[in-house]
Amino acid sequence: MRKPTAKSTHTRQLLLDTAMGLFATKGFTGTTMRSIATESGLSLGNAYYYFESKDAIVHELFRDLLEKHRSATWPLLVPGNNLEMNLRISLDKALEIMTPFHEFGPAFIRTAFAGSNAELGNVQRALELGLWRQVVAASRPLPPLAIRMDLPQLLWLIQRGIFLFWAYDTSPGAARSHRLIRNVAPVVARLVVLSRMPVVRSILDDVLSLVRTAS
Repeated sequence: MRKPTAKSTHTRQLLLDTAMGLFATKGFTGTTMRSIATESGLSLGNAYYYFESKDAIVHELFRDLLEKHRSATWPLLVPGNNLEMNLRISLDKALEIMTPFHEFGPAFIRTAFAGSNAELGNVQRALELGLWRQVVAASRPLPPLAIRMDLPQLLWLIQRGIFLFWAYDTSPGAARSHRLIRNVAPVVARLVVLSRMPVVRSILDDVLSLVRTAS
C-alpha cells in the first residue's frame, strides 16, 4: 500500500471538516455526498475516491475519537488505581471526548456500531479492546485469573451500552449518562471481586459465555 501523500491527507481532512460543518447546519440526513463535495470545492467523483459514503466519513470521525480517547485515558491508568477507578476514568473520559459530537450520537450508533464495512469495524473494535485490556491489566488488585482474559470484552460491551444511552440522553450536560457511570462502575467492580465465590462465579461465567457468543 502506498503511503498517503501530503495532498491526499489534506484532501481527506478537508472532506471530514466540511462534512462535520454540514452535519451541524443541515443535519446528518440533510447532508449528501454531493453537498460535501461541492462545499469542499471538489468533484463528486473525487469525494467518492476518498470516502465511499457519508457513513464512511462518520466511521473515520469515530475512529479518530477512539484514538483520542485511548491517548487521553492511557496515562491516567496509574499504579494504585483499582478496577472501579479505572473503569470510571475510562468511561468518563469517553463521554468527555464525545461531548462536542453529541448531536451525531445516533449517526455514530447507526454507522459505527452496525456499519457494513467489516474492516473499519474491526479496526474500531481493536482500538477499544486494546484500551480495556490496559484498564484490566493496570488495576490493582488484578481481577481473578479465571475471568481476566474475558473481562475486557465485557467492559467493552458495557461501554457501548453506556454510549448508546448517552447518544439519546437529553439531560443537561448528559448528567444521566454520567450518573449511570457512577452507578455501574462500583457494581461491576464488586461483581469481579465476588467472582471468587462459586455462586457468583457461575453467574459471571454464564455472562461471559454470552459475551463470547455475541463476539
